[in-house]
Amino acid sequence: MKVAIGGTFSLLHAGHTYLLKKALSIGDEITIGLSSDKMVSKDGKSFKKRKNSLKEFLSQKNFNCKYEIIKLEDEYGPAIHEDFDAIVVSPETEKTAEEINEIRQKKGLDQIEVIVTDLILAEDWKPISSTRIRKGEINNKGKIIKDN
Repeated sequence: MKVAIGGTFSLLHAGHTYLLKKALSIGDEITIGLSSDKMVSKDGKSFKKRKNSLKEFLSQKNFNCKYEIIKLEDEYGPAIHEDFDAIVVSPETEKTAEEINEIRQKKGLDQIEVIVTDLILAEDWKPISSTRIRKGEINNKGKIIKDN
């Protein structure tokens, strides 16, 4: 199965890990779209650093599939014109996946299956996010660092 996934992956955390593991568990060919520098806020890591972090994460896992990391210049990437069987998204990006299928339909392409994962919650039952990690509220596994 050919699967697409996309994101910024600025601070790799438990939510990203879950999303990537889901994609890697269902697909035998994964395309990971990584947001370009122009799509990322100025306080984020560079494309090169984020790509290296992803490669490091993926090399530490024992997945039986091939993957490629491509640069995303927009929120849709190759999913609007290439053949994919599925796209794995979080609830926060489900709308984008629906838009991808709308664009594909207008182009006469087959729809791709949208697989929505759960959000991974921190100890305080709020979603783990790069923003919360950057603010020092939680660590990348969702452990509380300071009270708000």
